[in-house]
Amino acid sequence: QVPLVESGGGLVQPGGSLRLSCVASGRTFSDFPMGWYRQSSSQQRELIAQIASGGSTTYVDSVKGRFTISRDDAKMTVYLQMNSLKPEDTAVYYCNVASALRPSWARWGQGTQVTVSS
Repeated sequence: QVPLVESGGGLVQPGGSLRLSCVASGRTFSDFPMGWYRQSSSQQRELIAQIASGGSTTYVDSVKGRFTISRDDAKMTVYLQMNSLKPEDTAVYYCNVASALRPSWARWGQGTQVTVSS
């Protein structure tokens, strides 16, 4: 199985925006809740946004109102629109199934680096 593939990261100034994408290879993609995670050098990987198979979304307080998660089941892709970025958003961003029970195609990818700095 091909791991999840994240893209769209980069260097951005505070207040800027980025849109991350994550492509999966599993045909059961639409059946599972998907999430975006991030890991910085000083913190463990945390789930920051998730979207259910039906489309409902949940965010941690630190990104609420600034980040938007969405999904396109036909493309087996999940997105994260990040606005009003802050230096504390600097991290490696990953996507994966937002569930303790993951299918075989839900292999962690290499992530995409987001750096917010002036």
